[in-house]
Amino acid sequence: MQQTKQPWTEIIQSKSSLFSVNLAEVWRYRDLLFLLVKRDFITFYKQTILGPIWFFIQPLLTMLVYIILFGQIAKIDINNVPQIAFFLSGITIWNYFSESLTKISTVFKDNASVFGKVYFPRLIMPLSIVFSGLMKFLVQFTLFIIVVLYYTYVEESIHPTIWILATPFLILLMALFALGIGMIFSSLTTKYKDLTFLLTFGIQLFMYATPVVYPISAMPERLKWIIKLNPLSGIFECFRYGYLGSGTFETSDILTSTALISVLFIIGVIIFNKVEKDFMDTV
Repeated sequence: MQQTKQPWTEIIQSKSSLFSVNLAEVWRYRDLLFLLVKRDFITFYKQTILGPIWFFIQPLLTMLVYIILFGQIAKIDINNVPQIAFFLSGITIWNYFSESLTKISTVFKDNASVFGKVYFPRLIMPLSIVFSGLMKFLVQFTLFIIVVLYYTYVEESIHPTIWILATPFLILLMALFALGIGMIFSSLTTKYKDLTFLLTFGIQLFMYATPVVYPISAMPERLKWIIKLNPLSGIFECFRYGYLGSGTFETSDILTSTALISVLFIIGVIIFNKVEKDFMDTV
C-alpha cells in the first residue's frame, strides 16, 4: 500500500527578493514577539530597587539638567513655553528613538547564539526592541500628558492644537526611522565591529542636530534648512505644536520626514535581508 506524503508544515529557505518582508510569517510568530518584549521588561528591572519607577526618574532628572544648562545658563528662546513642558516633550520622544536605534544596531551581534540554533523570522528581534521601547515610552508619555494638562487647565500657559491627533503617526515614523537606520548598522557591524562605537558617539551628536533642546525658530536663518533636512525635525516640531501650541511647524515638514524615513526604511530592509542569509559566517 503506497503511503501518501505529508506536506511540510514549515519550509525554511532563502528569500527570493531583497525587498521581501513576510509579514504573514512574522504574525505567526507573534507569541515569540510577545515573549521577547516581556523578557526585555522583566530582565532589565527585576534586580532594581525602584523597578519601573526609573521610567519616571530618568526623564525628570534629564529635564532638570536641561533646564539648568539650556534654560538658565544658555537662555535658549523657547517661545514663552514653560520650560518643564518644553524640555520634557523633547526628552520623551528622543529617548524612545535613541534607545530603540542603539539596541537595534547590535541585534545581529547580541543574538548570534540564538540565531545560530533556531529558526524564526529575524525581523522579530528588531520589532521586539521597538515594542519594548514603546512600553517605556507610554509610561513617560503619561508623565508628559500630566504636565500638559497642568499647564493647560491650571496655569493656562499652553494651548494644545488639533495636531495632537497625529501622535500615533509620529510614533510610527520614529519607529520606522529607528528600524531603518538600526538594521543598516546592525548589518554592517557583523563585519565592521567598530561601527558600534561610531554609532554611540554619532547618536549623541545627532541629538544636537535635532530640535530636542531648542525649537527650530531659535536657530539662525542660514542654518534652518540644514536642521530641516533631519527627518526627526518635522516630527519634533509637529509634536510640540500639537501639545504645546508653539513652534514653526509646517505640513510640508512632516511630508518631507515621511518621504525620507520611508526611503531609509526600505534601504534598511534590503540590507537586512541580504545580510541575514549568511551573517553567521562573519559575526
